[in-house]
Amino acid sequence: MAERGDGSPPKRGPRIIAVGSGKGGVGKSTVSANIAVALARMGVKVGLVDADIYGPSQPRLMASEGERPQAKDKKLIPVGTRYGVPMLSMGHLAEPGQAIAWRGPMAGNALAQLIDAEWGDVDTLVVDLPPGTGDVQLTMIQRFKPDGAVIVSTPQDLALMDATRAIGLFDKAGVPVIGVVENMAGYVCPHCGEESDPFGSGGAEAAAKTMGYDFLGRIPLTIDIRTDSDAGRPPAAGEGPVADRFADIARQVAEKAGLAEAASA
Repeated sequence: MAERGDGSPPKRGPRIIAVGSGKGGVGKSTVSANIAVALARMGVKVGLVDADIYGPSQPRLMASEGERPQAKDKKLIPVGTRYGVPMLSMGHLAEPGQAIAWRGPMAGNALAQLIDAEWGDVDTLVVDLPPGTGDVQLTMIQRFKPDGAVIVSTPQDLALMDATRAIGLFDKAGVPVIGVVENMAGYVCPHCGEESDPFGSGGAEAAAKTMGYDFLGRIPLTIDIRTDSDAGRPPAAGEGPVADRFADIARQVAEKAGLAEAASA
């Protein structure tokens, strides 16, 4: 791995792309899973970490519910998926439906176990962070400084306010913000075809421009994304307009984070 831009020696282990948001309910986990799948389809050796310790959802999104990771030399071995993206989540370790009531240090240690796993030839980890700017985010930055961050927001003003806080956290930590994704951007009625904007329109793009960050693209609010995600079928694994949008976002992430070189190696 090449020397980092600040002149410090290269980090050991896979590069880390953190996917964050300032609040919950913006579809960050869905975006994380689909970016990982789209990167894998590009040829990047990518893994996925579900860092939402208290509310893991990636096992459902990636059709790996019920799987249990093995361990080797006190390190977890990631669970394989049908999409070529090995992954780890607290959802693989806790009993189904079990509430994880841990204080911050325990959640931080759990995150460290998930990231510092036996990832084999994986050279890039997409890390789905929990919403907000709390203990898990701080642990991630301090122990495993990401190589870049993708921020997910809806066009809604309240979501944008919180997304700005998430950007501020990464900025202060010196983590490059790769860009902003606007999720749930426009709804097309499956019956009449009429398009509406329940969360507003263009807010994330405007906010990114105001703050001087790249806008990576929009993902619409569609029933197909919801049903496919609930069924463990990331849209990025298929074909069609939504898959193309995720592929375009992943391509930009790869280019801006230097992953395109990894895909072609």
